[in-house]
Amino acid sequence: MILALSWLTVFPVPAQMSVTARQRALAIALAPLVVGLTLGGIATSVLFGLRWLGLPNLVGGLLTVALLALLTRGMHLDGLADTVDGLGSYGTPERTLAVMKDPSTGAFGVIALILTIGLQAASLAVCTQWTVVVLSTVAGRVAFVWGCRRGVPAARPDGFGALVAGTQPIWLAPLYWAALAAGSTVVWSWRGALAVALAAGATVLLAWHTRRRTGGVTGDILGACCEVATTTALVACAGA
Repeated sequence: MILALSWLTVFPVPAQMSVTARQRALAIALAPLVVGLTLGGIATSVLFGLRWLGLPNLVGGLLTVALLALLTRGMHLDGLADTVDGLGSYGTPERTLAVMKDPSTGAFGVIALILTIGLQAASLAVCTQWTVVVLSTVAGRVAFVWGCRRGVPAARPDGFGALVAGTQPIWLAPLYWAALAAGSTVVWSWRGALAVALAAGATVLLAWHTRRRTGGVTGDILGACCEVATTTALVACAGA
C-alpha cells in the first residue's frame, strides 16, 4: 500500500530503497483500492466543497482536475502526451519509443492534453453524484492492472514499465471492473455500469494498440491508459 502511494501520488509516505517482485506486484494490484479511492475521496470533497462556496461549476471542475494532476505529479497526463506523440509518429516500434522518450511535447500531445483536461473539467462541472468521481478515479487505476497483466512484456528494458510489466493475473482487472460496475449500480444507477464498461473497453483498445505499435508496455502507456479510462468514465456519466 505504501509503495502504491509512493509510486502513483505525491503523498509523503516513507520511501523504500529496494522492493521485491512480490511488493511491486501487490502495489499495482492494490492501486485501484488504495490510490483510486483516496484520490476519488479527495477530489469529491474539493469539487462539492468549491460548489458549496459558490464558485462556478466549470471553475470547480478545472480546479479539481488541476488538484488531481498535482496529487499525481502530472505523471499520467505526461504519459498520455508522450504516448499520443509516439503513436502519431507512424514509425517503427523503435521510432515510436524514441518519440515517447523525448522530453519535448509535440502537437499531438498538446491536443490530447487539451481535450482530456477539457472533457474531465466539463464532465465534473455537471457532476451531481459523488459516486461518479470515485468511480472514475478507481477505473483509471484499474487500467494499470490491465496494462501490467501477464503475457505483456516491457517495451524497453528500463523505466517503470520494466518494473511492473507482467505482474498481474489476467483475471484481476476484469474482476475489478465487474465489482466496480455492480457496486456503482447498487449505490447509484445503471449509468455507473455503463461508464465502467466503456472505460474498460477504452483501456483494452488502447492497451492493444500500443502493444501492437511498441511491442509491450511502458510507464507512459500505463499513464495514458489511466487518463483515457478516467476521462471515458467521467464523460459517460456527464450530467447524471
